[in-house]
Amino acid sequence: MKQGLRHFLSRFVMVRSGLLAVLALVAAFGLSAPKAGFAAEPLRWAADASADVPYTFHDLKDQSRLTGYEYELMQELGRHMGRDLAFVQNDWDGLIPGLQRGLYAMVICGIEITPEHAEGIDFSTPYYVTSERIVVRRNGPQFSRLEDLDGHVVGTIKATQAERILAGHPKVQVRTYDEETNVFMDLVNGRTEAILIDGPIAQYYGATNPALQITGEPIGRVAYGIAFAKGQNAALREQVNTALAAMLKDGSLHTILARWNLWTPEMAQFTQDFSTPDIAPTEWQSYVAAQQGGAGWTERLRRYVGFLPLLAKGAVLTLAVSLCAMVLAVALGLSLALLRLYGAPWMASLAGLYVEIVRGTPLLIQILFIFYGLPQFGINLGPFLAGVMGLGLNYAAYEAENYRAGLQSVARGQMEAALALNMTHIQALRFVVVPQAFRLVMPVMTNDFISLLKDSSLVSVITLTELTQTYIRLSSTYFDYFGTGLMVGGAYLLLGLPFVRLARMAEKKLAQPHTRRR
Repeated sequence: MKQGLRHFLSRFVMVRSGLLAVLALVAAFGLSAPKAGFAAEPLRWAADASADVPYTFHDLKDQSRLTGYEYELMQELGRHMGRDLAFVQNDWDGLIPGLQRGLYAMVICGIEITPEHAEGIDFSTPYYVTSERIVVRRNGPQFSRLEDLDGHVVGTIKATQAERILAGHPKVQVRTYDEETNVFMDLVNGRTEAILIDGPIAQYYGATNPALQITGEPIGRVAYGIAFAKGQNAALREQVNTALAAMLKDGSLHTILARWNLWTPEMAQFTQDFSTPDIAPTEWQSYVAAQQGGAGWTERLRRYVGFLPLLAKGAVLTLAVSLCAMVLAVALGLSLALLRLYGAPWMASLAGLYVEIVRGTPLLIQILFIFYGLPQFGINLGPFLAGVMGLGLNYAAYEAENYRAGLQSVARGQMEAALALNMTHIQALRFVVVPQAFRLVMPVMTNDFISLLKDSSLVSVITLTELTQTYIRLSSTYFDYFGTGLMVGGAYLLLGLPFVRLARMAEKKLAQPHTRRR
């Protein structure tokens, strides 16, 4: 048993260099854990700009430029506060966890001020007040009141006031979505019969689509507020409230909303500002023109060419995360396999327990746990490192079983023959057993890397904008899932093909000849 343990420790020293290589690659990216506090400039705020028209989104004419009425509001807020602000992109589901973790100081993303939300986060004073609106197809059933929706399929965004309103009408068949574009696409395609949604979304997604129309009177009242971590940053929240009050008083907030055609009767009533300044809705007009001007094939082709730099950037991040994670998976997987075969019984049991736990839980949960859960124990990992660790630790469990099967598939006589030639156990493993096992598991390793490359899309939930997140952003912005999907699918294919080719070359080189020499 002691001799087996010495064998394992010797092998562990060999694979340790692989783990060090992973750490070196991660360090090369210069990504470290965020520091606590926000004393240093600029002040960080977050939103989900992947598909968030008209709040914060990428300009349809220039994807490198952020725009939106909330984005402009934050720039104006920074000027009133006398501070520089820095935008942080995060997926919608990760906005509040990231806020609680301290990745940024504020979140502004059309978050409704409700008693349920107020239990988990603190809010500024409302900066926008609107209502819910009903959207229907022009050639479909017409509804103008909530009561008209009984017995029909109605779409809305999940975890919103609109969903809670519909929940009070049990006869309505409610379908909830994560993205606004999916809500409206299903209505256009006839999968739903109506939509109940916030006024700004109804205007920018419904009123701009010739197949849809907004009907009926405004329903209810919706107030948006800037979110802060619960019980923290009270001084900052007070500064924000003061700046918002100043923006209301000097008319700068009115100007922003008017330019986006979003000054509503509800806002006038809330602010008691019933003035009608001569402010052209320039941003609204620009958005409508961009939406209507991109229908031709020439314009669409020009748009696709403009997507290439964004896709290239996403592909580089996808490849970097995947390669680093695979190095970690191979090194740790080999260690686990050696533990199960040559370690002490308790070590083999621990390795087996790790494999079963990791394989039995979803990868997405593991990534979220590493990024958002570990900080509660003082372990703060940057997004890149957390993504690499999540993917690498997950795939290490699968690699461990592949290597264990490969090692056990080598005939026992090979080890005995090597020992008979006066080799040590370490030499026999290194020069005889492991190379044969490696040849057997090479095709499986290739398949695992291709799977890991695609599973890297899950790191988008921890603020990394890789290929899949880029696809969501572009397709939802332009309502173009087909052409953009083909481009992103082609990018994944191009990323994977070279590694498939290299694996085949290695298999060919390691393959045993099928004919006898004469």
